[in-house]
Amino acid sequence: MTLTKQLINIIESDDWMIQTLKTVRDLNLNDCWIGAGFVRNKIWDYKHGKKRTELNDIDVIYYNKTKALKNDDLLIENKLKTITSNLNWSVKNQARMHIKNNHKQYINCYEAISFWPDTATSIAIRLTPNNTIDFIAPYGLDDLFNLMVIPTPQFDLNTYHNRIKKKNWKEKWNKLNIKTSHRIIQA
Repeated sequence: MTLTKQLINIIESDDWMIQTLKTVRDLNLNDCWIGAGFVRNKIWDYKHGKKRTELNDIDVIYYNKTKALKNDDLLIENKLKTITSNLNWSVKNQARMHIKNNHKQYINCYEAISFWPDTATSIAIRLTPNNTIDFIAPYGLDDLFNLMVIPTPQFDLNTYHNRIKKKNWKEKWNKLNIKTSHRIIQA
């Protein structure tokens, strides 16, 4: 079975995740996804035979150049909180996140998540109008499913190392293989 099919099967078998994806889909935002720990933790839990690891937040990303103020994100977060008040929503328009990261403006969510810290985190999913799972993964799914934590090529290694130390992932998922440097790409 392909990794794509495995990802879809694992997500589809989780009623809570599907309901969360429906909630976000029903916002009708352009280029809108749930990413980071929502996907990563689910797969790592699955690969470790664990029940759901509690999420710090649910990272909702979207792309809209015409509504690129932080207040616009807060309005969406508040709307989500009125629908599902027990979840800690974090909404970020990727059309403005380049400023925080000191990059050129991203063209869409796919490009934006390619700048996230590690390859296993740089994955996002959504539920389409016909209830199928769609995903974006600039670095593919191999690292996620092989329990590899590798910094993305554009991410600062000092920040990456501090993040890894702070997250303490090896305590939660002891099978992880955490790399301390960027992957060498063969030409």
